[in-house]
Amino acid sequence: MNENTINQMQEQVDVVYRSESRRIFATLIRLLGDFDLAEEAMHEAFAAAVVQWSRDGLPANPRTWLVSVGRFKAIDTIRHRARFDVSLAELFQGLDVSDAAIKDDEDVEDDRLRLIFTCCHPALSPEAQVALTLREVCGLTTEEIASAFLIAVPTLAQRIVRAKTKIRNAGIPYQVPSKADLPERLDNVLQVIYLVFNEGYAASSGDSLTRADLSSEAIRLGRLLMELLPDPEVIGLLALMLLQESRRTARTTPTGDLILLEDQDRSLWNPDQIAEGNALVQQVLASRRFGIYTIQAAIASIHTAASSPATTAWTQIVAWYNVLLQINPSPVIELNRAIAIAMRDGPVAGLQLVDAILVRGDLADYHLAHAARADLCRRLDRIPEARDAYQRAIVLVKQEPERRFIERRLDELG
Repeated sequence: MNENTINQMQEQVDVVYRSESRRIFATLIRLLGDFDLAEEAMHEAFAAAVVQWSRDGLPANPRTWLVSVGRFKAIDTIRHRARFDVSLAELFQGLDVSDAAIKDDEDVEDDRLRLIFTCCHPALSPEAQVALTLREVCGLTTEEIASAFLIAVPTLAQRIVRAKTKIRNAGIPYQVPSKADLPERLDNVLQVIYLVFNEGYAASSGDSLTRADLSSEAIRLGRLLMELLPDPEVIGLLALMLLQESRRTARTTPTGDLILLEDQDRSLWNPDQIAEGNALVQQVLASRRFGIYTIQAAIASIHTAASSPATTAWTQIVAWYNVLLQINPSPVIELNRAIAIAMRDGPVAGLQLVDAILVRGDLADYHLAHAARADLCRRLDRIPEARDAYQRAIVLVKQEPERRFIERRLDELG
């Protein structure tokens, strides 16, 4: 077995790793009941594959081979360590060491679904759910996640360790929820995916308006979840993310400055993502079973159909916001509705609604509420009020492109 043969096989193993590692990892978690042990076993199996496949050739089912080898390597590890650790001895007793434990492809897909629901379990904090999902379901490194969320690597690593410890100590089951519990638990999973997407679509802080790696991961998660669980709201969320993402290129200047929707070059919008997103919206609306993500996707779909802000069907958008407020009352949705009403009925009508929200104090610390008020006052030529609102927004904003945009608006006011 020469070095050239091993190098060629390493390339083939790398291909298998990219396409199958997350499936293999999910199955090993089911078989071994431990995140870290499963990851260690998976990497050992891939290392063994380079040597054995170079000698014997590629097996008929590489994934099954890797799962089997990984499981037996983990069992050997546990058997060795169990002599010194009582808890590992108990774990070993609970393992199914027969080949029957490795199931068919359908069960492998169930394993991936189990992993998603485990990482998004409501017993974990939202931050832990996001970090664990990106690390274990998507396979991002701790460094990549920390960089994306502007968190110190040790802090992010500790967050993941604590989440895994809680799963183990609290006995959080590695399973898909029962039919009765599925709607509530699915909503939690969708929230995590959308939170990841939003951080990529409009970063909460930092020098960049968007982070393409995060929004791409969220869309990949959405596709995976739709493949495993084609629930209408899962499809609606994927549609929403695709339609929002279609505008990415048009949302910033070459230097990274913010461009508002009304000023965007719509020829830069991604037609393929728009077509796919619109088709998914129509599919879900036709089912008559939809919720908050599908409604937001329907609103985004209306925007994609307009050639300019003036030709946008604002009456339809307001109607959808009315429905959205009924099923999900939220001051942020109220604010978005107020802006849509301002576009339909004029800035006075919109300003009255924005002021009512701010008077209640619901969005007092939300920079976009003050920026919206400032813009409406600017349009009405109420310059001192506009300046005050922009100054309040600039105190609250944490993202540099938005800060620069507000500063430009203040400069324009003189």
